[in-house]
Amino acid sequence: MSALKEAARRAVERRAEELIGLSERLHADPETAWEEHRAAATVPELLDRVGFDVTSSYLGLETAFHATFGSGPVRVALCAEYDALPGLGHACGHNLIAASSVGAALGLAAVADDAGLTVEVYGTPAEEGGGGKIEMLDRGAFTGVDLAMMVHPAPVDVAEARPFAVSHSKVAYTGKSAHAAAYPEAGVNAADAFTVAQVAIGLLRQQLPASARVHGVVTHAGDAPNAIPERASGRWYVRAETLAELAELEPRVMRAFEAGALATGCELTVEPESKPYAEFRADERALAHYRANAVALGREFAPPGQAARMNRASTDMGNVSQVVPAIHPYIGIGSLPATNHQHEFAAYCVGPTAQRALLDGALALAWTGVDRAASDGGAAG
Repeated sequence: MSALKEAARRAVERRAEELIGLSERLHADPETAWEEHRAAATVPELLDRVGFDVTSSYLGLETAFHATFGSGPVRVALCAEYDALPGLGHACGHNLIAASSVGAALGLAAVADDAGLTVEVYGTPAEEGGGGKIEMLDRGAFTGVDLAMMVHPAPVDVAEARPFAVSHSKVAYTGKSAHAAAYPEAGVNAADAFTVAQVAIGLLRQQLPASARVHGVVTHAGDAPNAIPERASGRWYVRAETLAELAELEPRVMRAFEAGALATGCELTVEPESKPYAEFRADERALAHYRANAVALGREFAPPGQAARMNRASTDMGNVSQVVPAIHPYIGIGSLPATNHQHEFAAYCVGPTAQRALLDGALALAWTGVDRAASDGGAAG
């Protein structure tokens, strides 16, 4: 092992208890997309204490931050996600993502001068449907970065992210209320509009590409059983292999929602929750470095199959990967049969296996940053 990697290891291990404590605090206090005010203040505290230059409310986004250390020619960025899922808490393990990215940044900061690095941490809100990284990109974040990285918890280790492109939409129908028994003919039923739309989507699936995904929830569909629902609303996702395929697929799904409006006489409103998430473009050099570093730490990558499917989950890190070199590996927390977005998975995001994944992820990312600096001429690895 190189001297730089050993120094990075020591830096991460010195802060292990603080990193685990950060992860556990986030886990115990989940905040959803764009509401991560406490997390956005807590996550950069350790970075600030060790000398990072921290900017809060980064680029005008209240729950984003940016932290930098060093002035070397090779810029390596770590992405810290910290939003939770509505109703499920940290069932996707963003508490571990934030802590591992902070840990990797601490490891790289310890060798920044010798490695020729500028270390950056981006606190990225609203990954769960809000497109926080896309908003940051649109405002100038990540410009000139040589490598952007993060590691995401999963049941098992998978190196390469292959996420779907996805669009997120708020769908609403407006009808007219009426007494459901006495004057039903005077009503225009917004809940029925969703029923028609969902049947149309179900029938459409036979004609969709095998990899396409269409799914959503009705979040409101009336208030009283004896009143015709005048308003109904929901959230719907459409996924495809690429943004180009998504652009062809999404209008077909929207016609199903239009069918609901036409059949019932309701008015339809569709509002994007964010810009679409892109497919991921992995940087092959960095991916090879990460694989080697993870194996050196004793990690084992899962074979393709059911257990390794989390790498298909959509992420706004895909949009970052379209602009700068990036990797988004998955690190196992030994949760099977529990998988992401289940209460049982959230329970696995603290505890011994989660702690090991946090520290291994931080080290594997830090060592990959050292490798990138060496290959890009920052310093010898």
